[in-house]
Amino acid sequence: MTDEASVLLFFIDGLGIGSRGPFNPLDGLADAEPLAVFSGEVKATVFEGVVVPTDPRLGIPGRPQSATGQATILTGVNAPLQLGYHKQGFPNAAMRELISQHSIFLQLKNAGISKATFANAHRTRFFEKRPRWVSATTTAVEAAGIPFRTIAELREGKALFHDFTNEMLSSLGIEAEARSGAEAAEILVRIASENRFTLYEYFITDKLGHAQDFDRARVKLKELALFIRELLSRIDFRCTTVILTSDHGNIEDLSTRNHTLNDVPTIVWGANRERIAAQIKNLSDITPVIVDTLTS
Repeated sequence: MTDEASVLLFFIDGLGIGSRGPFNPLDGLADAEPLAVFSGEVKATVFEGVVVPTDPRLGIPGRPQSATGQATILTGVNAPLQLGYHKQGFPNAAMRELISQHSIFLQLKNAGISKATFANAHRTRFFEKRPRWVSATTTAVEAAGIPFRTIAELREGKALFHDFTNEMLSSLGIEAEARSGAEAAEILVRIASENRFTLYEYFITDKLGHAQDFDRARVKLKELALFIRELLSRIDFRCTTVILTSDHGNIEDLSTRNHTLNDVPTIVWGANRERIAAQIKNLSDITPVIVDTLTS
């Protein structure tokens, strides 16, 4: 790879590869590509993306969960194997230590890749009072001493909220202009163009899965799919690889509010998509393949 090679990791919480049927809001949903991936059906998607069914169970009994799934994605370490079980919610002390030692941001920093960033903006209260519980992402970013983006930067077009439309911020009384998928895509493309590694995370999907809100799920999935297509239409795939993945299934089966046992879709776009996709089998493969792509 050349010095200009870059990777954008697009993380979606709670998106599995489900079966078609009345409980899957993606079934029959128009313009849902590339999110509409169904069990046993698709190996390729829009913009010549390669779809890889990816194991989030990691050899540990029980339903995959957010804390261990995200920690695994962001470190390359099988977190549920280390912990002995799938941990929901936020990482505990042992997991925070694991992430701090093996964070993808720290691995890249130690390899001389200085331009790495988290594209999401944190609300002001995060900086005013440290939350008792922090996410795997927050821990991974802090491990490398990378600054967090602010709401002020979001207003300047230099960051995105996890709800890229800013609808949620407005509902919380935080001033922020509404953004279309195209406008959000322009911002994320610009951030990715300025960095060797960029992480963006979206977790409304998991919330809707737990709520079993079928109608709202269809609205948000279509909105998210459009955002991703707008993003892909603007990316220069000659130098940038885009990897979309998830930590566990949820929204693809609204017959239950629980996480599923389904594989998750990892989708790879870019000039080296076939080589990268061939190296991914489970969530612990994500960080190693990104580090290899940026350091080879």
